[in-house]
Amino acid sequence: MDFSEKGIYCLIFENKECNLKIGKKGEFSFLAGFHIYVGSALGPGGLKRVKRHINLSRNKDKNPRWHVDYLHLSPSFRLISAVCAFTSSRLECSLASSIGGDLVSGFGCTDCTCSSHLFYRNKSPFPEITEAFEALGLSSFMLEL
Repeated sequence: MDFSEKGIYCLIFENKECNLKIGKKGEFSFLAGFHIYVGSALGPGGLKRVKRHINLSRNKDKNPRWHVDYLHLSPSFRLISAVCAFTSSRLECSLASSIGGDLVSGFGCTDCTCSSHLFYRNKSPFPEITEAFEALGLSSFMLEL
């Protein structure tokens, strides 16, 4: 599998209830459960970006660069999986819209018009994430952590 190819992805976190300061966005309150972050990897590194997320969650050794990095660095959040699909099309916002539901307003979407790219579920979201990729005509694969 060539992770240098472009794509989109969902990071799935399991977390405890907590409040976190997210850079200049301020403090956010998170309910216990699962949070789904939708991201794109359309740059020259492609889906290697997902490996960066996994390494940051494991090592907690870099300063936060994006909103989601604050989740990686928090002891209340644990990255449990990443679901990815290869595509060079800008489908990140369509994927976020397809997942929808309970959202964390203004999170991870400063470069688009979406309301959010972070969504909350009180139970495991895996089946619906796979369905969201399929609805876009994408074949997804999961990276278990």
